[in-house]
Amino acid sequence: MTSQTLRDARRYEEAMAQNITAQERPEFHLSPRVGWMNDPNGFSYYKDKFHLFYQYYPYDSQWGPMHWGHAVSEDLLHWEYLPAAIAPDMPYDYVGCFSGSALELPDGQQLFMYTSVRKEAQPDGSVRDIQTQSLAVGDGMDYEKDVRNPILTVEDMPKNSSPFDFRDPKMWKCEDGTYRCVMVNNRMDGTGGRILLYKSADGYNWEFESVMLSNDGSFGKMWECPDFFTLDGKDVVLISPQDMLPKGFEYHNGDGTLCLIGKFDEETKTFIPEKNQAVDYGIDYYAMQTVEAPDGRRIMIGWMQNWDTCANNRIPKGKWFGQMSLPRELSIKDGRLIQKPVRELENLRTNKVEYKNVAFEDVIRLDGVSGRCVDMEITLRPGDAQDIYKKFAVRFAQNETYHTAVSFRPYESILKIDRKFSGSRRAIIHQRRSLVNSENGELKLRLILDRYSAEIFVNDGEHVLTATLYTDLEADGISFFADGKVEMDVTRYELRK
Repeated sequence: MTSQTLRDARRYEEAMAQNITAQERPEFHLSPRVGWMNDPNGFSYYKDKFHLFYQYYPYDSQWGPMHWGHAVSEDLLHWEYLPAAIAPDMPYDYVGCFSGSALELPDGQQLFMYTSVRKEAQPDGSVRDIQTQSLAVGDGMDYEKDVRNPILTVEDMPKNSSPFDFRDPKMWKCEDGTYRCVMVNNRMDGTGGRILLYKSADGYNWEFESVMLSNDGSFGKMWECPDFFTLDGKDVVLISPQDMLPKGFEYHNGDGTLCLIGKFDEETKTFIPEKNQAVDYGIDYYAMQTVEAPDGRRIMIGWMQNWDTCANNRIPKGKWFGQMSLPRELSIKDGRLIQKPVRELENLRTNKVEYKNVAFEDVIRLDGVSGRCVDMEITLRPGDAQDIYKKFAVRFAQNETYHTAVSFRPYESILKIDRKFSGSRRAIIHQRRSLVNSENGELKLRLILDRYSAEIFVNDGEHVLTATLYTDLEADGISFFADGKVEMDVTRYELRK
């Protein structure tokens, strides 16, 4: 039975969404129906469509008691909003229905597991949020919470576990028809996050299996939003750690992203990392979640935002806040996670403009190369084999006042995204740098623009840098700069649904 709280949220979102025009939203990135969006939840394929749920507060463009918003798509780019799926309407989740996952059961129903949060007085007189795990089951539109909720509590964790940090379940179905789930918790003394592994025969009754991976302090403190899967013969853990310290050009976001590539030991039920890297090297990317598509592709989507930059909210009239990244196809090459835009994006391409062997220095603009919904490929090389250029930059979302830039210094092999001139009036994070692979100043860039964001894919997905930008949409110029002689190929498409 649908609660009054959920009915109210559904009526509100349906009424208020009519006040947001398509032109006020991203063209092909998912934004909330109304109000606030953060972490992707329940990314799944069900009844011949991709389903994406998301952390959602419909009543304001600021964070509030979490609901689950809901959208579906056949191609991961054209999204249809469905009514909010669940709301904080029970004694065990009245503070919020936090992050979780979804899968299809043998009877054809879709099962959620989500983090249910309530408040509880502590012996010292303080009141703290208590995190537990709960279930809901439904038909792709309406969902009923399980009468046994919460189904996992502090009693189901290892000893010395914190009841305040126990969250973000990610379920999957095993080949033998049973189920597993990873989630994160913290030690009672707060010394570091860890990934817990649970198992179930039916998806409803879960039991603790192992501490699959522990944070030894190398990667921040508490971990969030775990994912676990096998890809190209390797086992992969994705995690969003809090309070990370930088290591060289890795992990500069504080609350950032981490990919661990290694091997899961079935005997000990533990994960043994072999390689580590950031998932995204830009400013705005967090809480990624993946799904296996029907054709076998592993596809990842993330919240295209950083908690430290949420004040940079200049969406028209505060009607909505938060976007999901472009879905990305994942692979592993030479021990590294490779990310490419989903191939369906190519179906949105129109109005091709192409230039070959453009030799220049200083500033150049190319006829037909402009726009705020753009897919642009740049192949870069020195214009003088004896004297490699000192710097290259492409500037976009540009007019006389504003621009955002991606620049490359070949002698350091450093790529930087910089939005300090994008129109922000606050001292927030504006720059990120990444050490990329380049030989003799050669580099490949693919720049995806969508009104309020930029995603830069480097060398066919070896690195990705993501940033939101809220520059006035009238600023749609693109220019190129070179300190020294540069030669480049440019292919630019408009992207339209």
